[in-house]
Amino acid sequence: MLNNENFLSLILIIIISIIFILLVILAVVYFSSKRKKESKSNDVSNTENEVSEKKKSKTFTVESVMDFMEFDRIEDNMIVQKNGAKYIMVVECQGINYDLMSAVEKNAVEEGFIQFLNTIRHPIQIYVQTRTINLEKSIQSYRDRVKQIEENLNRQEMQYKEMISSGNYTKEEINKAFYELTKQRNLNEYGKDIIYNTERMSLNKNVLNQRYYIIVPYYPEELGQNDFDKEEIKNLSFSELYTRCQSIIRTLAACEVNGKILNSSELADLLYVAYNRDEQETFGIDKALRAGYDELYSTAPDVLDKKMRTLDAKIEEEAFNKANEKVIEAQSAKERALRRKENNMDNLIDDLAKLIIEQNASSVGYDVAQNAINSIENDKQERKTEKTNKGGTEENVQEKAKKRRTTKSKTA
Repeated sequence: MLNNENFLSLILIIIISIIFILLVILAVVYFSSKRKKESKSNDVSNTENEVSEKKKSKTFTVESVMDFMEFDRIEDNMIVQKNGAKYIMVVECQGINYDLMSAVEKNAVEEGFIQFLNTIRHPIQIYVQTRTINLEKSIQSYRDRVKQIEENLNRQEMQYKEMISSGNYTKEEINKAFYELTKQRNLNEYGKDIIYNTERMSLNKNVLNQRYYIIVPYYPEELGQNDFDKEEIKNLSFSELYTRCQSIIRTLAACEVNGKILNSSELADLLYVAYNRDEQETFGIDKALRAGYDELYSTAPDVLDKKMRTLDAKIEEEAFNKANEKVIEAQSAKERALRRKENNMDNLIDDLAKLIIEQNASSVGYDVAQNAINSIENDKQERKTEKTNKGGTEENVQEKAKKRRTTKSKTA
């Protein structure tokens, strides 16, 4: 019995020692894994902190595009900010259709863009502006052009009808006129089709257009310590910005992107669209300027100036009417003089014939000349008597005189 009990106790002690060793090993493994996890978490947190710090530093250094919208004024093709502490010039770029290019052309464009990036020695910003195209101006210009074409068409139709009715033109000339008329008709119909299709295009959907800009800033503090006045600082800023923009335009030309520097009017339009996204679709900057929205207050014109303009218009109208009346009077006076001369034509002929006979009396003989003059006087007396007759009118008298002259010429 004692041996069995000793054997069992020995086995029990061995089992307990094995369990204790296993527990120690498990504890060691648990604490070591926990330390590894903590170290990994610390490393992850450190990396996250580093990334967040980098992000913070990056967002701090990059300026928002909206910052360039805050401006004081536009002057000499530049946007002036912060009371002259910053000047901005904008280059508008004309995009290219990269997707339609071949592989060789794409490589050339990419190499040109890499060259552009490598040549930049100053900060720039790229700004993309999406605009809704207002087709009102285009449609109005089409209408004006079609109206001119229609007026030319009406004139050519009248000329063609006159050519046919007159009968003074050859068949070749008429065919040429018909060809020109047909061409004008086709042009008129084509213009009307363009107006109809453009109106349909702008009726149910918006036509969008994207414009690309490179914003080039300059800070006068880059000049360092200087004693320049404001005008000199502005001129130096303009020269530096112009040089930078021209360098950008030349390097962009290597990747087939055309660029130009915006003038003051185009800069105003750019800022107007940026500030008025909704109104610019129907109310552009040109209409806003004509409406006087850039003024602090509006005033009516002086009443004396209005009266003066009204008086000038009235004087011009009355002068035009009087000129027309006098021209008509002068024409009517000429017509009356012509009518009187036609009525007295027989008397004038008789007087001139008598004068000719008197001048040539020596050559034809005085007796013959006197008889001819008496004959003329008798004719004049007969006309007077015929004119005074009741049934005789001035037209009848003249017709009889014409018949008498024709019979005399025939007998002669």
